[in-house]
Amino acid sequence: MAKKKKPTIELSDKKISFTRDGRTYKLIRFYQKEMTLDTMVYEGEEKIGQQKIAFAHLPKDLKKELHPN
Repeated sequence: MAKKKKPTIELSDKKISFTRDGRTYKLIRFYQKEMTLDTMVYEGEEKIGQQKIAFAHLPKDLKKELHPN
């Protein structure tokens, strides 16, 4: 029997983040079906807002950590 994938994975409790273009992105949740992530964006200490980004835009080390397969 095939293993069913969860539709979303909650990442906010893992406190995973990365920096790109001077902004820090903290991962909130991962949508496996759509291969997108909800992130909270910070510039310095200021919260810019929430943004949805594609899984392909993550750094390689984070992709390995999340491994959606």
